[in-house]
Amino acid sequence: MALTVAVTGPTGEIGTSVVQALEQDDRVDRVVGMARRPFDPDSRGWRKTEYRQGDILDRPAVERLVADADVVVHLAYVILGSRELSERVNLAGTRNVFEATTAAERPGRLVYTSSVAAYGYHGDNPVPLTEDVPPRGSSEHYYSAQKAACEALLAETTSGLDVFVLRPCIVAGPEATVLLRNLPWEQAAPYVPAFLRRVLGAVPGLRPVLPDPGLHFQLVHHDDVATAVTMAVTSDAPPGAYNLAADGEITMSDFAEAIGAYAVPVPSGVVDLTAVLVDRMPYRPAKAEWIHVARHPVLMDTSKARTTLGWTPQHSAHETLNAMVKATRS
Repeated sequence: MALTVAVTGPTGEIGTSVVQALEQDDRVDRVVGMARRPFDPDSRGWRKTEYRQGDILDRPAVERLVADADVVVHLAYVILGSRELSERVNLAGTRNVFEATTAAERPGRLVYTSSVAAYGYHGDNPVPLTEDVPPRGSSEHYYSAQKAACEALLAETTSGLDVFVLRPCIVAGPEATVLLRNLPWEQAAPYVPAFLRRVLGAVPGLRPVLPDPGLHFQLVHHDDVATAVTMAVTSDAPPGAYNLAADGEITMSDFAEAIGAYAVPVPSGVVDLTAVLVDRMPYRPAKAEWIHVARHPVLMDTSKARTTLGWTPQHSAHETLNAMVKATRS
């Protein structure tokens, strides 16, 4: 088997690890990656990978990308952005990828990275979530709603393909630091004068504060996600949805300690009230909608990925957290 694999979003926080894993798999002969930003495969030592500049909103570019591929891996996605931008890229762009792959003669398999967010943040969700739970999304959270909508697009637009849907929890690691980079004080840091940062940093015991509603969450290392993607590309496992999460759970106290902050317990009702107020804001920023993530537990069962796909994560949740923090500090 000598596969040609087309990848959208090869330069993202998951994409670089996925391409690296595909490069190392003997069953993959050629990787064609399409991204909006130029990248040089040689700079990473990639020998099987070709770069094509393009946008998933450009249907002809997508059609050219998938035409010669045996397997298409769709990773390109806007995580943080306005509702309008993310909806245009995530829904219209994803539709282009799904429809072009279905229409092309050669591809026989499509691998799509969805998210735990597709399940939605609902009080009646079971804990843990299994793949049998329908991906309902949460309309008040743009990312969740769009991930669920993309999975609905799969059923609507793909036929005759083996479709693998991977649902990772929060992806982290040395190459995936978006969770830390978007903490409020990190966002504010560029606007604080350097001398004031030095003064504040010298105050004993002064640390940022994180509210802790008592929820646990999961992490998964980007390299482990890449392994799952490669398995979905190459293995004889049955198509379908697979949850991905590392061993162990993270508490807000764990997270605060790792990043040098304080976790302050708050009643869950405070989080609910804050979410209601956010929803009533006439011009709410898209980032404010992430408050809904903290309202209900979204912990997944990963037995199916481990037994059916044959996936075993190599990094625990705590190891993944520490690797992300170390990379950010360095």
